[in-house]
Amino acid sequence: MESTPGTVSRYRWIICLLLFLATTINYIDRQILALLKPILDDELRWTNEEYGSVNAAFQGAYAIGLLCFGLFIDRVGTKIGYAVSIAAWSLSAIGHAFVGSVRGFFAARVALGLSEGGNFPSAIKAVALWFPRKERAYATALFNSGANVGAIVAPAMIPLIALTWGWQSAFIVAGLAGLLWLFLWIPFYNVPEKSKRVSAGELEHINSDKEAGADGPAVRWLTILRYPQAWSFIVGKFLTDPVWWFFLIWLPDFFKKTRGLDIKKSWLHLVIIYAIVTVLSIVGGWLAGYLVKRGFSANRARKTAMFIFAVAVLPVLLATRTGEWVAVLLIGIAGAAHQAWSANLFTTVSDMFPKRAVASVVGIGGMAGSIGGILFPIYAGKLLDRFTAAGNVTAGYAILFVVCGTAYLVAFGVGHLLAPRFEPVKLQADSSRP
Repeated sequence: MESTPGTVSRYRWIICLLLFLATTINYIDRQILALLKPILDDELRWTNEEYGSVNAAFQGAYAIGLLCFGLFIDRVGTKIGYAVSIAAWSLSAIGHAFVGSVRGFFAARVALGLSEGGNFPSAIKAVALWFPRKERAYATALFNSGANVGAIVAPAMIPLIALTWGWQSAFIVAGLAGLLWLFLWIPFYNVPEKSKRVSAGELEHINSDKEAGADGPAVRWLTILRYPQAWSFIVGKFLTDPVWWFFLIWLPDFFKKTRGLDIKKSWLHLVIIYAIVTVLSIVGGWLAGYLVKRGFSANRARKTAMFIFAVAVLPVLLATRTGEWVAVLLIGIAGAAHQAWSANLFTTVSDMFPKRAVASVVGIGGMAGSIGGILFPIYAGKLLDRFTAAGNVTAGYAILFVVCGTAYLVAFGVGHLLAPRFEPVKLQADSSRP
C-alpha cells in the first residue's frame, strides 16, 4: 500500500491487531486459574493463603521474566523475542492440565510467569518502532484493550469449557490459541525498515519524530536506574499493577463470598465488568491526544489525563457497601481507569527514552509491578482468611478496595516528583557500552 507523509497505512494497524490478539490470549491464560478456583477449591482443598501464594509465585516468576525478556528483546528484536515468549507461555499453559496438587500448580504458574514476561516489553517496543510518538498512546490503548477482551472472553468461555470437558481442557485450549498465533506473527511481522509492505512515505511518517540516540546497542540496566524518569515508571507500576491483578485473581471469589454467587451465576457480572473496562479504557489513548489538539502541551496533556484516571478509581472504595450491580459498575469504572492509566504510563517510557532502551525500561518497571503483585496476593489471602475466620469476609474485601482505590493518586504524586515533565532524556555517551 502506498502512503504519503502523515498518512497511516493499514499494515501498521495490522501489527497493532497482532499485538491485541497476543494480549487477549495472554490475559485469558492469566485468568483461567481464578475462574476455576471454585472447582479447584473442592479438588485441592487449598486455603486462601495457599491460593494467594500460588499467584504470588506466578508474579515472582513474571518479575524475573519481564527483566530478562526486556534485555533479550532489546538485543534480538521484537520478532524473535515475542515468538520465543508466546511459544513458551503457550506450552506452560498446556502444562497446567497435567498437574493435580498445590505444588504442581505452583510449578506450572512459575513456568507461565517466566514465559509471559515477554509480552509487554515486546508490544511496547513494537509500538515504539511502528508509530510516531503522537500516535503511541492510542496504539498502546488499542492493543492493551486485548487485556479487557481477554477478561470478557475468559469468564464467558472458560467455565463452559471446564464444566463440559473438565477443567484441564480450559488450559489446553488457551495454550493452543497461543501456538496458532505464531503462524500469524512470524510471516507478518518485521521492523519497518525491513518490511516490504512499508513505502518510503510511510517510513517517513513513522520516523517523523525520530529521537536522538534512537540507534545503537541496548542500554545497561544500571544505567537506566540512574535516571529518576525511569523510577517514575517503576514506582507507578509497583503501586498500580497489583490492583489489576487483584481484580483478575479475586473477583470471582469476591462475588461468591460476599454475594453468594458461584461461577455459574457470577460469570455475567464478570463479563459486564470487563465489557465496561473495554469500552471506557479506549478513552485512555484518546484523551491525551484530544487535549493536545485543544492546545495542551504533550506533557500537560499526559499529566492531566493520568490524574483524571487516578481520581476515577476512587469510587471503588464503595464496592462492598452497594448492591451487586452497582458494585459491578464501580469495579468496571475502576478497571477502565486502570487500563487508561496503564496505557499512558507505558507511553511515558517511549516519551522519555530512546527506542533502544524502551523494552529494558518496560521490563524493569514490569518487574517492579510484579513484585507488588507478589506482595498483594499474599497480603490479601492472609487478610481474607483472618476475616473469614471471624465471620466477616466482606470487611476484609472493604480494606482491599480501599488500598486499590487510593493507589493511583499516590503513584501519580510520587511519579510527578520523579518526572515533573515527560520529555526525552539524554543518555550518557558511554552508557550503552558492553
